[in-house]
Amino acid sequence: MLELAGVSAGYGHFTALWDVALRVSAGEAVAVVGPNGAGKTTLLRVISGVIAPRTGTLSFEGAALTGRPAHEIVAHGIAHVPEGRRLFPALTVADNLRMGAFLPAARAHYAESLARVFGLFPVLKDRRAQRAGSLSGGEQQMLAIGRALMSRPKLILLDEPSMGLAPVMVLRLFDLIRLVRAEGYTILVVEQNVRQVLKLVDRAYLLEVGRIKMEGRADELSEQDFVRKAYVGL
Repeated sequence: MLELAGVSAGYGHFTALWDVALRVSAGEAVAVVGPNGAGKTTLLRVISGVIAPRTGTLSFEGAALTGRPAHEIVAHGIAHVPEGRRLFPALTVADNLRMGAFLPAARAHYAESLARVFGLFPVLKDRRAQRAGSLSGGEQQMLAIGRALMSRPKLILLDEPSMGLAPVMVLRLFDLIRLVRAEGYTILVVEQNVRQVLKLVDRAYLLEVGRIKMEGRADELSEQDFVRKAYVGL
């Protein structure tokens, strides 16, 4: 479904990604894990068209995405839930969800998509007239994911979804992501909570200093001594 080959990217004179190769098949949940500053957020920004790669190619369902602007990538079926959620805090929950359906194809199915989001996250239906900025951290993350679902994506990019959440909410969030996956969405998630995310996904990539250092099935990767000691805390 998604394939990156030889992708390098950065900001100004700084290179954050070096020769990255990655693939995500339809129906998979795949994680990218690694320390702060490894380039994980940059990787998702490249995929979603927020920044352009310096070298390499990106393709999605056989279509070349390299160098395409972000709105065209959304139209192809890729939705990005950014680090920090990036909601519109002064707008209501309902208006934030409406913003997710800004493409003509998504607007045509607005009611259906809204019902699906409210089915996954009933608390958003209860809070639909409330301002997004007044929600709890967990509710805001649900809203950010719900807004992405309103674009009717085929692939969802999640950037550090558990960041800033209380431990009990982190567990609840991963359960909610499992529900989203059960709806048939393909997921690529960047996450520092390695212990929990490796229980969620099929495969994972270890990114360090902008380079893929290791990849494999999540259960196999979690048993690697290096990963257990450095990232899982065992």
